[in-house]
Amino acid sequence: MQNRSYLMITYTLFHHLDKLSGTAKANCLSVYLSIMKYAWKKNNYKCGLRHSTIQADTKLSRTTIYRTLITLRKLNIIQMTMGRSGKTYHVNSKFLRIEKEVVFKSETPMFQKNTLNVSNIPTLEEQYLSNQYVNRSSEVVTIIRDNIGNKDFMIDRLSELPLNILKEDINNKYYCKLAIIRKEELAREKKATYVDPQKIISSLKNISKNSNIRYRQKVEYNKRNNLDWKGRPIGKNKD
Repeated sequence: MQNRSYLMITYTLFHHLDKLSGTAKANCLSVYLSIMKYAWKKNNYKCGLRHSTIQADTKLSRTTIYRTLITLRKLNIIQMTMGRSGKTYHVNSKFLRIEKEVVFKSETPMFQKNTLNVSNIPTLEEQYLSNQYVNRSSEVVTIIRDNIGNKDFMIDRLSELPLNILKEDINNKYYCKLAIIRKEELAREKKATYVDPQKIISSLKNISKNSNIRYRQKVEYNKRNNLDWKGRPIGKNKD
C-alpha cells in the first residue's frame, strides 16, 4: 500500500484560520489533516469519509467534528457533497501546494537507503515544486488544473478572483468567461431586495377575500350598519 511520508499545512491555510478563537483553530487543523490523509492528488484531492474515521484520527467528539466541518466549509477550505455512501470532501486548491508523486524503485540507492529493513514495497513520497515554479503559474491556471474534474467548483473558485485577472487571461477564455458570468450573478443576488414571505402570503389572502362576492357584500353591509367584522354594533358593550 502506498502512503505519504508526511502531511503538510501551508502558511496560507494556517493564517486563514487566525480569525477563529479558542480551540476552534486547533480543531480545524486536526480535521483538515485527517481529510488530507485520504484526499490524494490522484483523486483530485477528494475523499469520502465517515465521521467515525475522522474521530479515530483526531480523538475529537462527533459534535465537535460536525461543527468543525461546517466551519471549514464556511471558510471555503473544503466543499462537502452528499452521496449514497456518505459525504465526499473536496479540498480547496487555494490552500494546497502543488505536489509531485515519486515512487521509489528497488534498484535505486534511495530505495535501498530508505527501505533497508522493510519488505520490498514501493513507497510514495510527495515532493513539492519550488516557489519559483509556483510563482510562474497564474492563479487561473492553478485553479483550472486542480479542479478540472469539478467544473462547478472550478467556476466558483475562479469567480472569486479579481475581474481584471479574468479579463486579462488569454489562455483560458472559456472558463474565465463563465467565471465572469458567475461573478455578475453573485453581484446581482447580493443587490437583490427580497419581500418577506409573510407579506406575500397576507397579500394573496386579501386578494382571495376581495375577489369573493359574498365577502364584499358582507363588508358593505357592516359599513352601512356600523357593525364590526363579527356583525356586532360598534361602540356598544360586546359582552
